[in-house]
Amino acid sequence: EGAPRDSCDFYLPKTYSNPSQALTPLLRAGLKVDLQSHSSASSFPHLEAKIRQTHSLAKLLTSYAEQLLQEYVQHQGDPFGLPSFSPPELPVSGLNSPAPTHSGLPTLERLQLDAAALNSLSLLLDTICRLQADLNPFASRLLRRLEDASHQSRALGNAVEVVLEALGAAPGPPEPHPILPESPGVFLIKLLGYRVCGLYQEWVSCTEGDLSQLMREGLG
Repeated sequence: EGAPRDSCDFYLPKTYSNPSQALTPLLRAGLKVDLQSHSSASSFPHLEAKIRQTHSLAKLLTSYAEQLLQEYVQHQGDPFGLPSFSPPELPVSGLNSPAPTHSGLPTLERLQLDAAALNSLSLLLDTICRLQADLNPFASRLLRRLEDASHQSRALGNAVEVVLEALGAAPGPPEPHPILPESPGVFLIKLLGYRVCGLYQEWVSCTEGDLSQLMREGLG
Protein backbone atom coordinates (compact mmCIF):
# COMPACT_ATOMS: atom_id res chain seq x y z
CA GLU A 1 0.00 0.00 0.00
CA GLY A 2 1.58 3.29 -1.09
CA ALA A 3 5.19 3.64 -2.13
CA PRO A 4 7.90 1.70 -0.28
CA ARG A 5 9.66 3.71 2.37
CA ASP A 6 12.99 3.80 0.49
CA SER A 7 11.55 5.09 -2.76
CA CYS A 8 8.98 7.79 -3.43
CA ASP A 9 7.67 9.07 -6.72
CA PHE A 10 7.02 12.80 -6.59
CA TYR A 11 4.32 13.57 -9.15
CA LEU A 12 4.78 17.05 -10.59
CA PRO A 13 2.04 17.75 -13.16
CA LYS A 14 2.93 19.51 -16.39
CA THR A 15 -0.18 21.69 -16.08
CA TYR A 16 1.31 23.79 -13.30
CA SER A 17 3.51 26.76 -14.05
CA ASN A 18 6.64 28.20 -12.42
CA PRO A 19 8.04 25.09 -10.71
CA SER A 20 10.47 25.86 -7.93
CA GLN A 21 14.06 26.21 -9.09
CA ALA A 22 15.03 23.99 -6.17
CA LEU A 23 13.33 21.08 -7.95
CA THR A 24 14.84 21.64 -11.40
CA PRO A 25 17.19 18.62 -11.05
CA LEU A 26 14.19 16.48 -10.14
CA LEU A 27 12.32 17.59 -13.24
CA ARG A 28 15.31 16.71 -15.42
CA ALA A 29 15.46 13.29 -13.74
CA GLY A 30 12.04 12.28 -15.02
CA LEU A 31 10.04 13.60 -12.06
CA LYS A 32 11.34 10.82 -9.82
CA VAL A 33 13.21 11.22 -6.56
CA ASP A 34 14.99 8.25 -5.02
CA LEU A 35 14.99 8.60 -1.24
CA GLN A 36 17.78 6.23 -0.32
CA SER A 37 17.87 3.58 2.38
CA HIS A 38 18.19 4.42 6.04
CA SER A 39 21.80 3.23 6.20
CA SER A 40 22.84 5.85 3.65
CA ALA A 41 20.92 8.45 5.65
CA SER A 42 23.09 7.91 8.71
CA SER A 43 25.51 10.65 7.67
CA PHE A 44 24.45 14.17 8.51
CA PRO A 45 24.98 15.66 5.02
CA HIS A 46 22.78 13.01 3.44
CA LEU A 47 20.06 13.46 6.06
CA GLU A 48 20.24 17.22 5.62
CA ALA A 49 19.75 16.77 1.87
CA LYS A 50 16.72 14.54 2.49
CA ILE A 51 15.09 17.11 4.75
CA ARG A 52 15.76 20.01 2.39
CA GLN A 53 14.47 18.00 -0.56
CA THR A 54 11.26 17.10 1.27
CA HIS A 55 10.80 20.72 2.33
CA SER A 56 11.23 21.87 -1.29
CA LEU A 57 8.50 19.45 -2.34
CA ALA A 58 6.17 20.66 0.42
CA LYS A 59 6.77 24.27 -0.58
CA LEU A 60 5.99 23.54 -4.22
CA LEU A 61 2.86 21.54 -3.35
CA THR A 62 1.62 24.40 -1.16
CA SER A 63 1.42 26.53 -4.30
CA TYR A 64 -0.21 23.69 -6.24
CA ALA A 65 -2.81 23.20 -3.50
CA GLU A 66 -3.83 26.86 -3.75
CA GLN A 67 -4.23 26.49 -7.52
CA LEU A 68 -6.25 23.31 -7.06
CA LEU A 69 -8.74 25.00 -4.72
CA GLN A 70 -9.16 27.92 -7.14
CA GLU A 71 -9.69 25.54 -10.06
CA TYR A 72 -12.18 23.50 -8.05
CA VAL A 73 -14.30 26.54 -7.19
CA GLN A 74 -14.41 27.65 -10.83
CA HIS A 75 -16.16 24.41 -11.84
CA GLN A 76 -18.79 24.24 -9.08
CA GLY A 77 -21.00 27.13 -10.15
CA ASP A 78 -22.90 29.41 -7.80
CA PRO A 79 -22.81 29.94 -4.89
CA PHE A 80 -19.22 28.66 -4.66
CA GLY A 81 -17.70 31.42 -6.76
CA LEU A 82 -19.62 34.28 -5.15
CA PRO A 83 -17.64 36.67 -2.91
CA SER A 84 -20.38 36.43 -0.29
CA PHE A 85 -20.31 32.63 -0.17
CA SER A 86 -19.61 31.34 3.31
CA PRO A 87 -19.67 27.54 3.14
CA PRO A 88 -21.09 25.68 6.11
CA GLU A 89 -18.53 23.71 8.07
CA LEU A 90 -18.67 20.14 6.80
CA PRO A 91 -16.97 17.63 9.08
CA VAL A 92 -14.98 14.85 7.45
CA SER A 93 -14.96 11.95 9.87
CA GLY A 94 -11.39 10.81 10.44
CA LEU A 95 -9.71 14.06 9.39
CA ASN A 96 -9.70 17.60 10.75
CA SER A 97 -7.79 20.81 10.17
CA PRO A 98 -4.50 21.13 12.07
CA ALA A 99 -5.43 21.75 15.69
CA PRO A 100 -4.78 25.18 17.24
CA THR A 101 -2.34 23.40 19.58
CA HIS A 102 -0.40 21.84 16.68
CA SER A 103 2.33 24.48 16.67
CA GLY A 104 3.02 23.89 20.36
CA LEU A 105 3.85 20.21 19.92
CA PRO A 106 7.41 18.88 19.49
CA THR A 107 8.48 19.12 15.86
CA LEU A 108 8.75 15.37 15.25
CA GLU A 109 5.31 14.80 16.74
CA ARG A 110 3.91 17.47 14.41
CA LEU A 111 5.51 15.74 11.43
CA GLN A 112 3.98 12.43 12.50
CA LEU A 113 0.55 14.07 12.41
CA ASP A 114 1.36 15.68 9.05
CA ALA A 115 2.29 12.35 7.47
CA ALA A 116 -0.84 10.60 8.73
CA ALA A 117 -3.09 13.42 7.48
CA LEU A 118 -1.42 13.50 4.06
CA ASN A 119 -1.91 9.77 3.61
CA SER A 120 -5.60 10.10 4.51
CA LEU A 121 -5.95 13.02 2.11
CA SER A 122 -4.59 10.90 -0.72
CA LEU A 123 -7.63 8.61 -0.37
CA LEU A 124 -10.03 11.53 -0.05
CA LEU A 125 -8.67 13.35 -3.10
CA ASP A 126 -8.99 10.19 -5.15
CA THR A 127 -12.64 9.92 -4.08
CA ILE A 128 -13.30 13.58 -4.92
CA CYS A 129 -11.73 13.06 -8.34
CA ARG A 130 -14.16 10.22 -9.07
CA LEU A 131 -17.14 12.24 -7.85
CA GLN A 132 -16.13 15.22 -9.97
CA ALA A 133 -15.68 12.97 -13.00
CA ASP A 134 -19.42 12.30 -12.76
CA LEU A 135 -20.38 15.94 -12.17
CA ASN A 136 -17.86 17.60 -14.50
CA PRO A 137 -16.70 14.97 -17.00
CA PHE A 138 -15.28 17.60 -19.37
CA ALA A 139 -13.27 19.49 -16.72
CA SER A 140 -10.10 17.68 -17.77
CA ARG A 141 -7.66 20.04 -16.06
CA LEU A 142 -9.52 19.88 -12.74
CA LEU A 143 -9.69 16.09 -12.89
CA ARG A 144 -6.00 15.89 -13.74
CA ARG A 145 -5.10 18.18 -10.86
CA LEU A 146 -7.20 16.18 -8.41
CA GLU A 147 -5.54 12.96 -9.56
CA ASP A 148 -2.10 14.56 -9.32
CA ALA A 149 -2.89 15.90 -5.84
CA SER A 150 -3.83 12.42 -4.65
CA HIS A 151 -0.44 11.07 -5.79
CA GLN A 152 1.43 14.10 -4.45
CA SER A 153 -0.21 13.87 -1.04
CA ARG A 154 0.82 10.22 -0.74
CA ALA A 155 4.35 10.97 -1.97
CA LEU A 156 4.84 13.83 0.49
CA GLY A 157 3.43 11.76 3.36
CA ASN A 158 5.82 8.92 2.53
CA ALA A 159 8.75 11.33 2.21
CA VAL A 160 8.02 12.79 5.66
CA GLU A 161 7.92 9.25 7.07
CA VAL A 162 11.34 8.55 5.53
CA VAL A 163 12.72 11.64 7.28
CA LEU A 164 11.13 10.59 10.58
CA GLU A 165 12.60 7.10 10.38
CA ALA A 166 16.03 8.49 9.47
CA LEU A 167 15.81 10.61 12.64
CA GLY A 168 14.84 7.55 14.70
CA ALA A 169 11.20 8.55 15.14
CA ALA A 170 8.59 5.97 14.22
CA PRO A 171 5.68 7.15 12.09
CA GLY A 172 2.66 8.11 14.14
CA PRO A 173 -0.50 6.02 14.22
CA PRO A 174 -2.46 6.21 10.97
CA GLU A 175 -5.47 8.45 10.82
CA PRO A 176 -8.79 6.58 10.87
CA HIS A 177 -10.03 5.88 7.37
CA PRO A 178 -12.13 8.91 6.43
CA ILE A 179 -15.86 8.22 6.38
CA LEU A 180 -17.88 10.00 3.71
CA PRO A 181 -21.64 10.59 3.67
CA GLU A 182 -23.70 7.88 2.02
CA SER A 183 -25.47 8.84 -1.22
CA PRO A 184 -24.75 12.58 -0.94
CA GLY A 185 -26.71 15.01 -3.10
CA VAL A 186 -25.05 17.20 -5.72
CA PHE A 187 -24.55 20.20 -3.44
CA LEU A 188 -23.12 18.01 -0.69
CA ILE A 189 -20.73 16.40 -3.17
CA LYS A 190 -19.53 19.86 -4.23
CA LEU A 191 -19.24 21.00 -0.62
CA LEU A 192 -17.33 17.85 0.32
CA GLY A 193 -14.81 18.43 -2.46
CA TYR A 194 -14.43 22.05 -1.40
CA ARG A 195 -13.72 20.92 2.15
CA VAL A 196 -11.21 18.24 1.09
CA CYS A 197 -9.32 20.64 -1.20
CA GLY A 198 -9.22 23.12 1.68
CA LEU A 199 -7.89 20.47 4.08
CA TYR A 200 -5.24 19.50 1.55
CA GLN A 201 -4.09 23.11 1.32
CA GLU A 202 -4.01 23.44 5.11
CA TRP A 203 -2.03 20.25 5.74
CA VAL A 204 0.50 20.78 2.95
CA SER A 205 1.14 24.30 4.23
CA CYS A 206 1.39 22.97 7.77
CA THR A 207 3.90 20.33 6.65
CA GLU A 208 6.01 22.97 4.94
CA GLY A 209 6.09 25.01 8.13
CA ASP A 210 6.99 22.01 10.28
CA LEU A 211 9.83 21.02 7.96
CA SER A 212 11.08 24.62 8.07
CA GLN A 213 11.09 24.39 11.86
CA LEU A 214 13.00 21.09 11.69
CA MET A 215 15.66 22.71 9.52
CA ARG A 216 15.98 25.65 11.92
CA GLU A 217 16.31 23.34 14.91
CA GLY A 218 18.63 20.73 13.51
CA LEU A 219 20.39 22.01 10.42
CA GLY A 220 21.39 25.47 11.51
